[in-house]
Amino acid sequence: MPRSTTPLSDPAQWIICEHCDSLYHATPLNKGETAYCLRCAGVLSRGHRMTIEQLLALSIAAGIMFVFANVFPVISISMKGLYNQVTLWGSVEALAQGQITLIALVAGLAIILAPALQIALLFWVLVHAQRDEIAPGFKICMRTLEHLRPWSMLEVCLLGILVAIIKLGGMLDVHPGVGLWAMAMLMVLIVLIAGKDIRRLWDDLGVQPE
Repeated sequence: MPRSTTPLSDPAQWIICEHCDSLYHATPLNKGETAYCLRCAGVLSRGHRMTIEQLLALSIAAGIMFVFANVFPVISISMKGLYNQVTLWGSVEALAQGQITLIALVAGLAIILAPALQIALLFWVLVHAQRDEIAPGFKICMRTLEHLRPWSMLEVCLLGILVAIIKLGGMLDVHPGVGLWAMAMLMVLIVLIAGKDIRRLWDDLGVQPE
């Protein structure tokens, strides 16, 4: 991708590296191609790998996986006849019972609220984009999605649960539940549909950022 050395009259022609602020001429990419920054080697953009219809289907699947991850138990623990199941929401409630309420709020934001908002906003903009329409509140939705991306930490939660299963496995009977598998699938789906590629909707719908 050629680097810009002169001012550009049309903002749609700009692409700015989010890591080092280098300015480049935006060049259309074919499927599977990736543009990198010449200064810091950061990813500037990728060729469209999925259609709007495919992204919409994945967002619906993510919504289903989100329900499963929050309704079904993540892990089941048993010892000497005692049995207990833990859900994502139950884990947040347990953290809230005591001196670490702030941690419970952060956990609820990172593993429940942020993913739920991402899925809802993605479905909203994609269901309109599939009909070649601009969703009401499109700019607010897209900017909110950009801000939510760092807050969605399902992968951190999943890693923590796996570590807990390994640690507790030597003392208790610990079994992964349906919610854990649903959360793993949800993590993959959100990475696929809520990454940088969703920015293509600005260009596909002809909307100019303010």
